[in-house]
This record gives sequence, structure tokens and C-alpha cells, in this order.
Amino acid sequence: MIAGCSTGPAPKLATVKPVAPASNEVPYHWTVGNAPQAHKDMVAEFGKLGLKPGEYVWASAAPAEGDPRIVVDLLTQMTYVYRGEKLLGASSMSSAKTGHITPYGYWTILEKRPFYRSKKYDNAPMPFMQRIDDYGIAFHGGVNPGYPASHGCMRLPMKFAEKLYGVTKIGTKVVIEG
Repeated sequence: MIAGCSTGPAPKLATVKPVAPASNEVPYHWTVGNAPQAHKDMVAEFGKLGLKPGEYVWASAAPAEGDPRIVVDLLTQMTYVYRGEKLLGASSMSSAKTGHITPYGYWTILEKRPFYRSKKYDNAPMPFMQRIDDYGIAFHGGVNPGYPASHGCMRLPMKFAEKLYGVTKIGTKVVIEG
């Protein structure tokens, strides 16, 4: 019997494909690289890997020259503001909850008002409002739980919304990725 075992067919071994190394890349639905770069810039400039809900960081000095621009990351619920190539600040935010949309793409600030009230949602206050489309999507100060909770606007911590308002102008470029 022992001899019979040695003449039988060789056992089949399962083949295992090597596992691909885990990627550190965030799984964006749409990005042209601004949001991932903004995160890297925040780590380099402020030494922060992330921010808690309602938290923001702001540079102590800003360049006098350079156009402002805003980068929004819907996936990580973050907003970043630059002047030229210098990151001025970063903030947690709250974008559209389920059933509402904060749109991806390239936008510009169309209107600014230091205090505004929503025409759609029960006259809700929208301090430091900066509108980016014709349907009412805007940056403004408000409740910032750190997850999508708005009707489409990008809600920011109040002090960050005020600082952002002071840096931008009509025509400031905005890119929303996520």
C-alpha cells in the first residue's frame, strides 16, 4: 500500500495570485488632482493629516500677490483656499446630504453677500455667502458636523467662512472634486 501512494498522481496545489499592494490613493469619483494636492499642501504647510468637524487652519502670513482659488474635496469633506500657489487655509465642511447635490466641476464665485437668507429653505441664514451657480449653491458659514448634511451648499465653520469671504472676489475660481 505504501508503494501505491508513491505512484499516484501528484497532489494539485492551489495557485494563489499575489495580492496587489494596498494603494494610499483615495477613490475619487472625479478629480483632476487638485484635491489630493491640496491635502498634501495642508500636511506640508500646517503639519495636519486631517481636521475635526468645525476645525480649520489659517496661515499666519499670506502673499500680497496672486489670485485666490478654492479647492473643495467632497470625499474628505474639506475646503482649501489658495492665493497663487500658497495654501492660505483649510477647513472641514459639510456638503450635500443624500437626496441633494453639491456639483463636481469648475465654478466661479458669482455673488458675495456678508449676510443672506435662503430663498428656498425657510429663510435660513447664510452668513458670508458666496454663490457659485444660478440655483443657489454657495459657500457660507453654518453647522459643520463634518459629514454631508446640507441641501447642496458647502457649509463652513463661521470664522473660516469669514476669512474666506475676505480673500475671495467675484470671479474667484473654484474646483469641486470628490
